[in-house]
Amino acid sequence: MNQYQVKQYQNSNYEQWNEFISQAKNATFLFHRDFMEYHQDRFEDYSLMVYDDKKLVAVLPANKVGDQLYSHQGLSYGGLVYQEDLKLSSVIKVFQVILDFMFSSGILKLQLKTIPFIYYQKPAQELEYILFLLGAKLIRRDTLSVIDLTEDYAFSKLRKRGVQKAVKNQLVIKEEDNFDAFWNQVLIPNLQERHQAHPVHTIAEITKLKEIFPENIKQFNVYKGDEIVAGTTVFETNKVAHCQYISKFEKDENLGSLDFLYNFLIIEKYKNKHFFDFGISNEDQGKKLNEGLSIWKESFGASTIVHDFYEVETANFALLKNCMI
Repeated sequence: MNQYQVKQYQNSNYEQWNEFISQAKNATFLFHRDFMEYHQDRFEDYSLMVYDDKKLVAVLPANKVGDQLYSHQGLSYGGLVYQEDLKLSSVIKVFQVILDFMFSSGILKLQLKTIPFIYYQKPAQELEYILFLLGAKLIRRDTLSVIDLTEDYAFSKLRKRGVQKAVKNQLVIKEEDNFDAFWNQVLIPNLQERHQAHPVHTIAEITKLKEIFPENIKQFNVYKGDEIVAGTTVFETNKVAHCQYISKFEKDENLGSLDFLYNFLIIEKYKNKHFFDFGISNEDQGKKLNEGLSIWKESFGASTIVHDFYEVETANFALLKNCMI
C-alpha cells in the first residue's frame, strides 16, 4: 500500500502546484495559483497537496472557515484534482489520508463541490464513487445548460428571428481586451436594475485575470452604431466555452443582440469546442430555477447537466479503510 503524505500548500510550492495542474486529468486554468489568488484577501487558503514519497499525485484547492474546509469558495467548481495514471483504488486511499489529515487537524466537515464532467480532460468520476462510500450528504445541486457541439442541436424559431432582427438592426460584434464598456454600461446597470446585485469580479480583477490568462478569458461586445447594447465574458478551457457573464442593456428595445451574439459564438467562434456551457440558472443553493433564463438557454439547443455539492464528515475517513476486497 502506498504511504501517502498530506501537506498544506505554501507559497514555495507555487511552481510545483501549477506544473501539476497543467498535467492533471481533471484540471482547468481556474486551479492555477494566479487565478485562485486574485482574491486571496477574501479567503483563508488551506489547499492541500498529497505526495507519494516525493511525487505530487493530487491536490485539493480549498479554504478554511472555522472548523470547516471548503472546496475553494472563490472557484466555480473544485474537488480533488489528480494525475492521469492514478488508479481508482489509489484515489480512494488518497482521499482517506486527506480526511484523516483534516480530522487530526481539528477540521470536522468538508464541503466539497464537484467538477462537472464536461471540464475533464479524461473521465474522472472516482471522487463521486468515494463520496458514495462515505455516505456524503448532497447539500446543493445546480443545473448547467450545455450544448454538446459534437452532436446535432437546433436553435428555436424565436432565436432565429432574433438573429434576423439583429442583422436588420445592423448590429456588430467585436472581441475586445477592454472590459470597461461592458462592465459600466451593460453588466453593472443591468444587475443593479434587475437583481440589486454586482458582478463577482470588479473591472480591475477581470482585467488582471485577462492579462494573466489571455487565451482563456475573452470579451465579446455587441454594438448598434457606437453604442454597446450587450456582451458576454467567456472562460475558455480545452474542451469548453463557458459564459461567465451574459448581459444586455437595450432600454425598451428588442434588438436581437444576444441571439446575434450567441449565434456567432456557437456556430462560428467555438464550433470546434466539445461543449458550450451557458452556466447555471439557479438561485437559493439550487432550490430555485429561473424558468425564463433556463428556457432561453434551451432555445439554443442546450440541455441539462448537474453540478453537485456535498458535505462530508471528516471522521468518516475510516469507512474507506475496508472497502476493497
